[in-house]
Amino acid sequence: MTEASAPTGSTATSADQATGRPATPLWLAISIAVAFGIFYAYDVWEAVGTLVGMNITAGELGVAITGAGWALLVAGIAVPLLVFGAAFWLGRRRSPLAQLVLFLAGFALVQVLAADFASFGLAVLDLS
Repeated sequence: MTEASAPTGSTATSADQATGRPATPLWLAISIAVAFGIFYAYDVWEAVGTLVGMNITAGELGVAITGAGWALLVAGIAVPLLVFGAAFWLGRRRSPLAQLVLFLAGFALVQVLAADFASFGLAVLDLS
Protein backbone atom coordinates (compact mmCIF):
# COMPACT_ATOMS: atom_id res chain seq x y z
CA MET A 1 0.00 0.00 0.00
CA THR A 2 1.33 3.41 -0.87
CA GLU A 3 0.83 6.53 1.17
CA ALA A 4 -1.56 7.94 -1.42
CA SER A 5 -3.92 4.97 -1.14
CA ALA A 6 -3.80 4.62 2.66
CA PRO A 7 -6.93 5.81 4.46
CA THR A 8 -6.38 9.01 6.40
CA GLY A 9 -9.32 8.86 8.81
CA SER A 10 -12.05 6.60 10.08
CA THR A 11 -14.82 5.85 7.63
CA ALA A 12 -17.62 6.72 10.07
CA THR A 13 -16.45 10.28 10.62
CA SER A 14 -15.68 10.86 6.97
CA ALA A 15 -19.18 9.65 6.05
CA ASP A 16 -20.71 12.18 8.46
CA GLN A 17 -18.49 14.93 7.09
CA ALA A 18 -19.41 14.01 3.52
CA THR A 19 -23.09 14.67 4.18
CA GLY A 20 -22.35 18.12 5.56
CA ARG A 21 -24.96 17.95 8.31
CA PRO A 22 -24.80 16.74 11.88
CA ALA A 23 -26.65 13.58 12.82
CA THR A 24 -29.77 13.94 14.94
CA PRO A 25 -29.19 12.67 18.49
CA LEU A 26 -30.98 9.39 19.10
CA TRP A 27 -32.89 10.70 22.13
CA LEU A 28 -34.27 13.60 20.08
CA ALA A 29 -35.29 11.40 17.16
CA ILE A 30 -37.07 9.01 19.54
CA SER A 31 -38.77 11.91 21.35
CA ILE A 32 -40.09 13.33 18.08
CA ALA A 33 -41.30 9.91 16.93
CA VAL A 34 -43.04 9.20 20.27
CA ALA A 35 -44.69 12.63 20.39
CA PHE A 36 -46.17 12.21 16.93
CA GLY A 37 -46.76 8.51 17.50
CA ILE A 38 -49.33 9.42 20.16
CA PHE A 39 -51.38 11.32 17.58
CA TYR A 40 -51.10 8.54 15.03
CA ALA A 41 -52.04 5.98 17.71
CA TYR A 42 -55.15 8.01 18.52
CA ASP A 43 -56.21 7.74 14.88
CA VAL A 44 -55.67 3.98 14.95
CA TRP A 45 -57.67 3.72 18.19
CA GLU A 46 -60.45 5.80 16.66
CA ALA A 47 -60.51 3.55 13.57
CA VAL A 48 -60.65 0.41 15.73
CA GLY A 49 -63.55 1.95 17.66
CA THR A 50 -65.33 2.70 14.41
CA LEU A 51 -64.80 -0.85 13.18
CA VAL A 52 -66.14 -2.37 16.40
CA GLY A 53 -69.03 0.10 16.61
CA MET A 54 -70.09 -0.44 13.02
CA ASN A 55 -69.92 -4.21 13.45
CA ILE A 56 -72.09 -4.05 16.59
CA THR A 57 -74.56 -1.65 14.96
CA ALA A 58 -74.82 -3.80 11.84
CA GLY A 59 -75.42 -6.86 14.01
CA GLU A 60 -78.17 -5.13 15.98
CA LEU A 61 -79.86 -4.01 12.77
CA GLY A 62 -79.60 -7.48 11.28
CA VAL A 63 -77.59 -6.42 8.26
CA ALA A 64 -74.12 -7.34 7.08
CA ILE A 65 -71.24 -5.01 6.33
CA THR A 66 -70.34 -5.19 2.64
CA GLY A 67 -66.88 -5.91 1.29
CA ALA A 68 -66.38 -2.24 0.46
CA GLY A 69 -67.37 -1.35 4.01
CA TRP A 70 -64.84 -3.79 5.44
CA ALA A 71 -62.19 -2.42 3.08
CA LEU A 72 -62.84 1.14 4.27
CA LEU A 73 -62.81 0.12 7.93
CA VAL A 74 -59.57 -1.84 7.61
CA ALA A 75 -57.98 0.94 5.53
CA GLY A 76 -58.86 3.36 8.33
CA ILE A 77 -56.72 1.25 10.65
CA ALA A 78 -53.88 0.55 8.21
CA VAL A 79 -53.36 4.05 6.78
CA PRO A 80 -52.12 5.76 9.99
CA LEU A 81 -49.73 2.86 10.66
CA LEU A 82 -48.35 2.90 7.12
CA VAL A 83 -47.98 6.69 6.99
CA PHE A 84 -46.24 6.78 10.38
CA GLY A 85 -43.87 4.04 9.23
CA ALA A 86 -43.12 5.92 6.02
CA ALA A 87 -42.50 9.20 7.86
CA PHE A 88 -40.25 7.42 10.36
CA TRP A 89 -38.30 5.68 7.59
CA LEU A 90 -37.91 8.83 5.48
CA GLY A 91 -36.83 10.93 8.47
CA ARG A 92 -34.43 8.48 10.07
CA ARG A 93 -31.26 10.22 8.85
CA ARG A 94 -32.55 13.76 8.58
CA SER A 95 -32.36 16.82 10.81
CA PRO A 96 -34.87 17.28 13.66
CA LEU A 97 -36.75 19.96 11.72
CA ALA A 98 -37.07 17.69 8.69
CA GLN A 99 -38.35 14.90 10.94
CA LEU A 100 -40.94 17.25 12.45
CA VAL A 101 -42.08 18.34 8.99
CA LEU A 102 -42.34 14.74 7.75
CA PHE A 103 -44.37 13.59 10.76
CA LEU A 104 -46.61 16.67 10.56
CA ALA A 105 -47.18 16.27 6.82
CA GLY A 106 -47.92 12.59 7.35
CA PHE A 107 -50.39 13.40 10.11
CA ALA A 108 -52.12 15.93 7.86
CA LEU A 109 -52.32 13.28 5.15
CA VAL A 110 -53.86 10.81 7.61
CA GLN A 111 -56.49 13.38 8.62
CA VAL A 112 -57.39 14.12 5.00
CA LEU A 113 -57.65 10.42 4.18
CA ALA A 114 -59.76 9.76 7.29
CA ALA A 115 -62.17 12.51 6.25
CA ASP A 116 -62.18 11.11 2.72
CA PHE A 117 -62.96 7.60 4.00
CA ALA A 118 -65.80 8.98 6.10
CA SER A 119 -67.27 10.97 3.22
CA PHE A 120 -66.94 7.98 0.89
CA GLY A 121 -68.71 5.81 3.45
CA LEU A 122 -71.51 8.36 3.75
CA ALA A 123 -71.77 8.77 -0.02
CA VAL A 124 -72.69 5.13 -0.54
CA LEU A 125 -75.62 5.40 1.88
CA ASP A 126 -79.01 6.03 0.35
CA LEU A 127 -80.61 8.47 2.80
CA SER A 128 -83.53 9.50 0.59
